[in-house]
Amino acid sequence: MLRQTGVAEEGVSMDSNKLELERGITIYAKNAAVFYKDTKINIVDTPGHADFGSEVERVLRSIDSVLLVVDAQEGPMPQTRFVLKKSLELGLKPIVVINKIDKPAADPARTEEQVLELFLELGANDEQANFPVVYSIGRQGIAKIKLTDDSTDLTPLLDTILAHVPSASSKPADAPLMFQAFNLAYDNFLGRMAVGRIYQGTIVSGTPVFVKKPMGMTGHVETRAGKITKLFTFKGLKREEANSASSGDIVLVAGLPDVYIGETVTDADVAPMPAIAIDEPTIVLDFFTNGSPFGGREGKFVTTRQIRERLERELEVNVGLKVDFSSSESFKVSGRGELHIAILLENMRREGFELQVSQPKVIIREENGIQTEPFEEVIIDAPSEFQGAVIERLSTRGFIMQNLVTHENSVRLTFEGPTRGLLGYRNQFIIDTKGEGILSSRVTGFKPYAGEIKKRAVGSMISMASGKALGFALWNLQERGVLYIGPTTEVYEGMVVGNTSKGEEMTVNPTKGKQLSNMRSSGNDEAIDLVPPYTLTIERGLEVMAEDEFLEITPLSVRLRKQFLTENDRAKARRKDIF
Repeated sequence: MLRQTGVAEEGVSMDSNKLELERGITIYAKNAAVFYKDTKINIVDTPGHADFGSEVERVLRSIDSVLLVVDAQEGPMPQTRFVLKKSLELGLKPIVVINKIDKPAADPARTEEQVLELFLELGANDEQANFPVVYSIGRQGIAKIKLTDDSTDLTPLLDTILAHVPSASSKPADAPLMFQAFNLAYDNFLGRMAVGRIYQGTIVSGTPVFVKKPMGMTGHVETRAGKITKLFTFKGLKREEANSASSGDIVLVAGLPDVYIGETVTDADVAPMPAIAIDEPTIVLDFFTNGSPFGGREGKFVTTRQIRERLERELEVNVGLKVDFSSSESFKVSGRGELHIAILLENMRREGFELQVSQPKVIIREENGIQTEPFEEVIIDAPSEFQGAVIERLSTRGFIMQNLVTHENSVRLTFEGPTRGLLGYRNQFIIDTKGEGILSSRVTGFKPYAGEIKKRAVGSMISMASGKALGFALWNLQERGVLYIGPTTEVYEGMVVGNTSKGEEMTVNPTKGKQLSNMRSSGNDEAIDLVPPYTLTIERGLEVMAEDEFLEITPLSVRLRKQFLTENDRAKARRKDIF
């Protein structure tokens, strides 16, 4: 769309963040504007992954319609359900785009039927369920109204948008200004800036305004005075300075250093817009300063104060995150899922932070005297030969199969179960399906506590010595399990260097060299054949770590370690737990 309307070049992507480009996923909501038939069309791109649902929730309030893009071969995924449910609740009328119709196994008719079923299941009204459908091949930039149409570009899609999305500039220009921020940006010269939509009225650069924030259920409104110093509108992905902008436009404003997401900017004494409601976090973990023997070697920011300041900055833009600052030693960080937390940690390490985190745990709530925990719906697409392994593994983790659909040589399995059972499963899933399976999930809400779940089948291989790991020692150890380190890696006492396949904890010496003597023996000249190590990333670490371990994150390394480094201290801690 950007390329065909002449506002961007070939190959330009709205995913501009380094992590987004590396992983091929959208993490942050971003906006752009295109011009077609003398009409400005504002586009906001949101993440599909349920862990970044807060990005979706805050954006949906500021738009008039959604393009629901569904794969013609895979059909609706859990993320499709999540985004669609939020859209329908807000009364939006989606336009369905069935994409990738050129795939060998594409079935647009079946996909359209599944989308309609999903609309009805989520409580769409008659008007919403009567959605327009556009077929497309996004990679080639082609859209069609009918599958038999000849098309060379996206004109049919753009025409559908003009026909079905109401014009936003129909409100009177002299109405009081109502602007709500849904995103924040930062500029070294202009400071904090707010991205948002003008719901009514006109915003003018250089004019005084009021920033209003509703204070919970009390009905009280906090009001602060400010002044718009700079105003920018969007053209393609670039911003252009403007003197004024009117109702319906998405703009960037500077001059309000303390503005937050969801606050209303107005020029009159009017009630603010409702605050943006965000779903509650589902997992919690502790952030600590790095207290390992290698602490402070690589990072620039290592103190509690620096970590606190960084988390406070993150809270301004990451509305799905919650942080408890009440303890002086650690911070309790709550998020929407392992990926949500892992992206924050990855950003922090790249900025030069060093820290340790505890094992993620689900948030248990008490409702009417009953313990409740978050549950998730999991949809798995995998070759049929792996369905037995997947069903068995998820059943032991408290999941119940809801549906099974076979299609040629593949199977789609639908499960529901506690988020607790899904923590640490994704890597096991990759092994069980030999990398051919697709797993996606979404939180369905808090339900009664599901009882004990058996998850961890492996134990930890713990280093008893400090020094450099040697190939000879690792060669002997690799028969006992999976190693996380390779030869010449520096280790310290209490560091977890691998896992044991039998499930018991094992203290090992990865620095042990070969006994050298002037006598020859049968094993003297045996070749050392090392299996490549299972290198720890932040996500892998969060999945494989045990309850009594920390994940140590530095700009150059990710290590697992025991909370108590010496065998003596661990034995004392175990005795305390027993008595």
